[in-house]
Amino acid sequence: MHYTGPVYRHPLEANTPILEITYGCSWNKCVFCNMYHGVKFGASPMEHIEEDLQELASVYPSNLRKITVANGDPFALSTKRLLEISDLIREYFPKISVISCQTSIRNIMHKKQEELDQLYEAMYDDLYIGIESGCDDVLKQLNKGYTAKQAYETLEKLQNSKMKYISLLMGGAGGKKYRDAHVRDTAKLLSTYPPKMISIITTGIATGTKLAEMRDNGEFVQLTEREIIEDEIRLIEELDVPGQVYFFGHHQNNVARVSGHLKNKEALVDGFRKKLNELELSKPEILDIALTREYL
Repeated sequence: MHYTGPVYRHPLEANTPILEITYGCSWNKCVFCNMYHGVKFGASPMEHIEEDLQELASVYPSNLRKITVANGDPFALSTKRLLEISDLIREYFPKISVISCQTSIRNIMHKKQEELDQLYEAMYDDLYIGIESGCDDVLKQLNKGYTAKQAYETLEKLQNSKMKYISLLMGGAGGKKYRDAHVRDTAKLLSTYPPKMISIITTGIATGTKLAEMRDNGEFVQLTEREIIEDEIRLIEELDVPGQVYFFGHHQNNVARVSGHLKNKEALVDGFRKKLNELELSKPEILDIALTREYL
């Protein structure tokens, strides 16, 4: 297999085969991320993609239903190229019904509605999008490369295409300064354009990132573990989404790991409060500090 640099997939895709069609990140400027530092963004040659499909076909059954295309943001590719790749995938796996990938608002927003419609028909679906926040100030602070208005416009096109997305959020991304706005505006964005799933990860500050520099000079003040949990509770309470939307909070970065469908909001909130009470009894010393996390 042709894998270039780090390869990421969501924990829920652990059993999904990965096909590299791009490598690195086309933006690579988010202040919190060092995943693709030192890896120049590029597109995989079609011959490499076909070689990898041949290898995957020797391992996975021909009736495979889902595949993940990597790396950082395949939607940086042209629609024409993505359609060619979809055709090639289905030559080897004719039963494929979902081609999933990690992508960003920044890349999707440049595609026209008719292009997204075409991509949906070509089986692109279940897009993992690093929403991080719905707050303009936080997006600017994180240097995400787009505005909240552009996020709304892009998710509207995505919804019109019937393409589903998984929202990746960063708990505590607003720091002390934008704490309330981060929760409020993120809940508003997701309630307007509900995702298939909400996946939240506590913000980690890796050594050597711009965010680490911002923390060290006082520009970014981290939330405590107690505040992170309180904000997760408030986010759930403020969300107004269909009950089938799944809340995934079991990432290894999270001190309080709670997951479930949002039709059971009370159970989710009770789960977080129970975790908070357990920590008060077992590890009270960690609740009012910000733990060190050397990864996203």
